[in-house]
Amino acid sequence: MSDLDLTGVSYQKILFCTDFSENARIAFKQALKATSPEGSEICLLHVIPEPDAQFWKGYIYEVGDMDSKAQNDIDCAINEQYRQLVPDGVKFVINVKIGEAARSILETIEEYGADLVVIGRQGHGAITRWLLGNVTEKVTRKAECPVLVVPMKIKSEH
Repeated sequence: MSDLDLTGVSYQKILFCTDFSENARIAFKQALKATSPEGSEICLLHVIPEPDAQFWKGYIYEVGDMDSKAQNDIDCAINEQYRQLVPDGVKFVINVKIGEAARSILETIEEYGADLVVIGRQGHGAITRWLLGNVTEKVTRKAECPVLVVPMKIKSEH
């Protein structure tokens, strides 16, 4: 597979789904290629699975302000991995949700009015890869806009 060539093609509202994995960083670069400096917008979506959210909520009263720490960690990851790559003229919106990943992504497509979804094919670990594969399959099957599924490795054209 060669690097995505979107010459002459641009989308106005791109929904980029991330779990902050290496594959997500590769997918973000592809999402940027689909933008236009005049009026494009990328909405970064990170979904925290409900069981993980419930786990952390159990510690809120015992460990200071866990919600603020979790939000700060997410903000730092976004700033380090994504924000500086967004070109001038492209609006960058952040959306963090708690819930089931595929359902949250499909709801966000509708709410945001996305005309393209960009998602990586693999997550962090074996279980995550299996779950993300399941999420990716559900999103590609049910989304009413194009979905770009980005593999872990993309060969560059020489």
